[in-house]
Amino acid sequence: MDTTTAQPRTVLERFPAGAPRGSWPAEEFATGQRDQGIDAHVVMDLKSDQFLVVTDTL
Repeated sequence: MDTTTAQPRTVLERFPAGAPRGSWPAEEFATGQRDQGIDAHVVMDLKSDQFLVVTDTL
């Protein structure tokens, strides 16, 4: 049995999964956040069909 608990995350921004081919707006936003010192990363929310840029540090 897995006894780990999920760490709360802060959603910084949401992006629809249907971006044009070759466009990665969520990744670009996350990169901009990391450039500012925020540990941001992209996760997929399958339920809402969106990419979320999240951080564990806010």
